[in-house]
Amino acid sequence: MRFILRIFGWLFAAGAIAFVIGAAIAGGLIWHYSQDLPDYAQLRNYEPPVMTRVHAGDGSLIAEYARERRLYLPIQAVPKLLIDAYLSAEDKNFYKHIGVDPEGLVRAAISNFRNRGANRRPQGASTITQQVAKNFFLSPEQSIERKIREALVALKLESTYSKDKILELYLNEIYLGAPAPGQGSYGIAAAALNYFGKSVHELNLQEAAYLAALPKAPSDLHPFRNRDRAIERRNYVIDRMVENGYAKREAGEEAKKQPLGVNPRTVSPNNIAAGYFAEEIRRELQDRYGEKKLLEGGLSVRATVDPKTQLMARKALVDGLVRFDEARGWRGAIQKIDLGGQDWGAVVGELPVLGDVAPWRLAVVLDVNGDSAKLGLHPLRDTAGHLNKERQILTLAADGIKWTRRGRISQVVSVGDVVYVEPMESRPGYARLRQLPEVNGAIVAMDPFSGRVLAMVGGFSHDQSEFNRATQALRQPGSSFKPFVYATALDNGYTPSSIILDAPIEIDQGAGLGMWRPENYDGKSTGPRTLRYGIQFSKNLMTVRLAKDVGMPLIAEYARRFGVYDDLQPVLSMSLGAGETTVMRMTAGYSMLVNGGKRIRPTLIDRIQDRSGSTIFRHDQRVCEGCNAEKWANQPEPRLVDNREQVLDPLTAYQMVSILEGVVNAGTATVVKSVGKPLAGKTGTTNDAKDVWFVGFSPDLAVGVYMGFDKPKSLGTSATAGQYAAPIFRDFMSAALKDKPATPFRVPAGIKLIRVDPRTGMRAGGEGGILEAFKPGTAPPDSYSVIGAAGDGSAPLNVGPGGGGRAVGSGTGGLY
Repeated sequence: MRFILRIFGWLFAAGAIAFVIGAAIAGGLIWHYSQDLPDYAQLRNYEPPVMTRVHAGDGSLIAEYARERRLYLPIQAVPKLLIDAYLSAEDKNFYKHIGVDPEGLVRAAISNFRNRGANRRPQGASTITQQVAKNFFLSPEQSIERKIREALVALKLESTYSKDKILELYLNEIYLGAPAPGQGSYGIAAAALNYFGKSVHELNLQEAAYLAALPKAPSDLHPFRNRDRAIERRNYVIDRMVENGYAKREAGEEAKKQPLGVNPRTVSPNNIAAGYFAEEIRRELQDRYGEKKLLEGGLSVRATVDPKTQLMARKALVDGLVRFDEARGWRGAIQKIDLGGQDWGAVVGELPVLGDVAPWRLAVVLDVNGDSAKLGLHPLRDTAGHLNKERQILTLAADGIKWTRRGRISQVVSVGDVVYVEPMESRPGYARLRQLPEVNGAIVAMDPFSGRVLAMVGGFSHDQSEFNRATQALRQPGSSFKPFVYATALDNGYTPSSIILDAPIEIDQGAGLGMWRPENYDGKSTGPRTLRYGIQFSKNLMTVRLAKDVGMPLIAEYARRFGVYDDLQPVLSMSLGAGETTVMRMTAGYSMLVNGGKRIRPTLIDRIQDRSGSTIFRHDQRVCEGCNAEKWANQPEPRLVDNREQVLDPLTAYQMVSILEGVVNAGTATVVKSVGKPLAGKTGTTNDAKDVWFVGFSPDLAVGVYMGFDKPKSLGTSATAGQYAAPIFRDFMSAALKDKPATPFRVPAGIKLIRVDPRTGMRAGGEGGILEAFKPGTAPPDSYSVIGAAGDGSAPLNVGPGGGGRAVGSGTGGLY
């Protein structure tokens, strides 16, 4: 008996020693593998990368920016059906184990032993917690060392987070493949949208089961390339859901009979027209928050763009550019390819194509026969990115090349020519020949009271050139700058009836620079004229004299107030728009004329929210008094306080609006009258007609248009803004204001409308003349006079650097 006890004693001692040694070894291994594991703070503060999304003013999606296309859903927002599907597919004991599942390990070991030699993928035993540990904090390598670290991190995660939080991280982190090119999906929210075009709450049983099947091998379960394998795995998940009591057997059997139903979401139609808009927002977000927050911060951006207005703006600009370009004739095919008996669709399908010029299509000329040609259209791609095998052929006939001014089809195209065409709506099966314009331009449409940019198109095609001519192109605005010169004068003592001499003038530019002799566009002068006449007919000589009298330093200060220039050089040539600025700045400046002289900051963004929904930027900075009241206690109604700076007297602003309305009704922009609504604006044509502008407005919409070559050159010896820029403005306004009432411009309190003679600026008797706007204390002059005129106005007036004679009224005409 004593011997037996001694043996047990030795065994116990040996066991104890082995246990201690084993515990020490295990402790040592745990200590070793725990050295570089993430600490508590890393785990607690971890936030997976979430994509930034940009929505238009109507809520439609226009852009997404991400390294990983992920939307983040809190666990409370995940439907139970989807949770049940993932637990059945990945970890049915999730809510029972401590991060590592012994039952699952045994089950996987038995299954893998049974299936040895069957060439089947080994069954894994990683819990959802272990997968979170691996995806977030560890490398993907397959090794025992990594599995030990994975288990340790999983245990640490379980002590750091609740089960719900771990599941939330998992469902938002996992990669679920790409149903179509460019649609890599991270997390269930992005996957539901990309695979089915639905939110997670709209998924049915079979759809939820398919998404739950994807984490194991998203590429192997692709819905189009490996459809049968995908259905098999989906049905396996449905069976597990039935087995676990998450779905009724009848519902499961019915779901297994259904097709996958994958329908990848298509690109929003807004993307086609809003390329420049979205890219400008991307640049602003990156400048404001940095690239990491842009691509990973989960920002929610509400843009100011109105998709309908944006499409109108793009069409008006493209039509204007094409109109100019086609008037100069056909330049030839984009390139020529040798079809050589090949499948022409496959050949053309590999050519680069502009994706934002719809309804234009790239095509190849297959055959030319007499007065027609057969065109093969660039094949479209299916949801998997493969070229569609269906081939479309259109006919190019004489009416499709009429604009080229060539008599026969064979004089325009030949077999193998790659060209752009537009299918004819009025003649199905036929096409109109198109060519990418060499000239380019921009258009901006803005709410003049808030600065919200409703539409912005920075060129013919964003796919062709990302250079934004609305915000990045610095160009001379020419005569479209003149309203700011005249506004400065009206704000400093002049009236619309002030007389300015329209006659030749010489300016001594200083030592070694010689004399500057500006000219009117038509080379003629008309003698003494009213201030209104000078802007209405864009008289350079009158503008220079006015600028000399007012003083360029003061004009430069007003240009800065209006945001047109930051630091305008105070020389007289700048009064004719010789300084460089952008379409965006000019449109904002004109907005301040029509809004009563209030400063606005143009913006493409209404507000930005972070990933938690907190607003971190809001464009509207107005103060709302009384908006924070906890309850109603008979206090005054909440009131928005307009705290914007007044950059111009509102009465001056209306005088300028009235004069610019005259430019449309009887001046250099009468082409705009056909819109049939109250409109105002100013043309601008630079030296040698290298750039043409039209900037104008209705009472509630300001619009700037620019056209020119990217490498400046003349648009033509007789080109004017009235010919090319103003018609783009007209076309856009016709569409934008189509269903709007003909609202007159708002006349501020204090303005007196007095009928005057447009020639002399004096009061007009009876019903003749025009209604002119005067401020309190001013009126039309009682007698006609040109203060400081030299002779009869036909001879040049010499003005030296130090001053000299004045050919401008002192600004006191009619001032009491």
